Amino acid sequence: MSKMNDTVLRVTDRIIARSDTTRSAHLANIDAARAKGPARAHLSCSGQAHAYAASGPDKDRLAATSAGNLGIVTAYNDMLSAHQPFERYPDLIRQAARDVGGTAQVAGGVPAMCDGVTQGEAGMELSLFSRDVIALAASVALSHNTFDAAVFLGVCDKIVPGLVIAAQAFGHLPAVFMPAGPMESGMPNDEKAKVRQQFAAGECGREVLMAAEMAAYHGPGTCTFYGTANTNQMLMEFMGLHLPGASFVPPNTDLRDALTSEGAKRALSLSALGNNYTPVADILDERAFVNGIVGLNATGGSTNLLIHLVAMARAGGIILEWKDFSDLSDVTPLMARVYPNGLADVNHFHAAGGLGYMIDNLLKSGLLHPDTQTVVGQGLENYTKDPIFADGTLRWKDGTNETLNDKILRPANDPFQPTGGLKRLTGSLGTAVMKVSAVAPEHQLVEAPARVFHDQEEVKVAFKAGELTGDMVVVVRFQGPKANGMPELHSLTPILSIIQGRGQKVALVTDGRMSGASGKVPAAIHVTPEAVDGGPIAKLQDGDLLRVNAVTGALEILNPAAKDRPAATADLSANTAGTGRELFTMFRNSVGAATVGASIFGG
Repeated sequence: MSKMNDTVLRVTDRIIARSDTTRSAHLANIDAARAKGPARAHLSCSGQAHAYAASGPDKDRLAATSAGNLGIVTAYNDMLSAHQPFERYPDLIRQAARDVGGTAQVAGGVPAMCDGVTQGEAGMELSLFSRDVIALAASVALSHNTFDAAVFLGVCDKIVPGLVIAAQAFGHLPAVFMPAGPMESGMPNDEKAKVRQQFAAGECGREVLMAAEMAAYHGPGTCTFYGTANTNQMLMEFMGLHLPGASFVPPNTDLRDALTSEGAKRALSLSALGNNYTPVADILDERAFVNGIVGLNATGGSTNLLIHLVAMARAGGIILEWKDFSDLSDVTPLMARVYPNGLADVNHFHAAGGLGYMIDNLLKSGLLHPDTQTVVGQGLENYTKDPIFADGTLRWKDGTNETLNDKILRPANDPFQPTGGLKRLTGSLGTAVMKVSAVAPEHQLVEAPARVFHDQEEVKVAFKAGELTGDMVVVVRFQGPKANGMPELHSLTPILSIIQGRGQKVALVTDGRMSGASGKVPAAIHVTPEAVDGGPIAKLQDGDLLRVNAVTGALEILNPAAKDRPAATADLSANTAGTGRELFTMFRNSVGAATVGASIFGG
């Protein structure tokens, strides 16, 4: 076994020490719930009748209470391509449970929204908060306490983090996460991005743009670029909550169906009714989260996971800080080039060796904890294998030891770059993070005057008016969680890319966030303290000289006079009503800072 990397061990140890009090309290709560067990056998006859009334052929088995009962929490809807395949899952799961003498019931559904649909629209202001709504809804689903184990059906941006938060609230239950898989490859991502830039520059009409978008997003499954949704799937493998190799198997295939059925059987096998009891609290320990962060860095994953992983960990009493991410990034090689930090999509990545190859390589390099608990047993080595379905049987075989395309996937000792894809920035402007895996070295340092805006529409107006000339740091403030729910500002990407393409030096600084698909323009995001809290970003004016340095991790206001100004204020009344936003006032009033997960659950 390879010697563990010193930095990985040091970061893990400090997380364990930092989390001692909160983790102990969480585990004490889990032990109490574990001791009580599911209430199904203790319900009143009337209560049991309510729980079993519509269960058809499973009623007698449920009433006997001796067979395992599996709770299904689903994010199914048929508007979103990534979640439409879940329509068939409950039937597959019920039959799989029956095959091993158990039962399965849909415990409840959770909402699933798409940032791609709401991008630049009012609904985007509910996006981040939807994560905590999902956690609440999943908790309601499981609150009947009639389940011995659970399976969670979710893929996209906020859905998986919300489900993980809920799973930890019910940490005494075993849990298996089930993805739907990516859609088949369509229009290449670089061609799609080029059309978007042409549209932003007025060089093509909406008909051309629409044709390109429909060619890119064209069938069931997850979007194929390496944004937040596919980063979620990577994490579930690195953290041991998927079956090995499950992330990027296409929907509606025999292999995908076999993995779904096997996941249901596996969840039941881990319940307290058997001899292999493995609650989710035993899987999601500090080492699992460190493995997830290493995976995030090695793949160049979405910056959204910095806030989501912090919130997910805190749900289990584990305290992560952005410095943990940055320190691990410094020793983690960037092994993958998947769009937006490359031309390939996740299907190409999977074909080149995928997550199994990466995990094997990182284990051999001492960058992953090898002995973590997973849903398939002790040890992350299980996740170096590939699933195959042949002659009606699902089995796993050894994965490739060599990359099958070194333009997409490289070994840890010959990476695309020696450090990972994320950087923490600090200085007189506050604390922020940047995804640097797609930012060319010559663009990683920008010193330029500020152009200050209060929303992304103002930036678009200034661009169309020809005002964004010369080098600049575009500052978009009052976009943090307390101001308006921290919507993604991904619709600025084409504009900023055009400016950079003209030869101007440009960076973005915002207390908002960018999509997991953000790429080549340096973007210091999640600036904390946010403007609505009177942070330094609220004191900036046009012309203030700023330094954004992804090399040294500096985020500085270079003219000292700025710190003595009063903080600007903004009229945020337009964010408080319409598209359901009036129902989320309590979220905006109680949400924590981005550094602690931008969650309503404390911190």
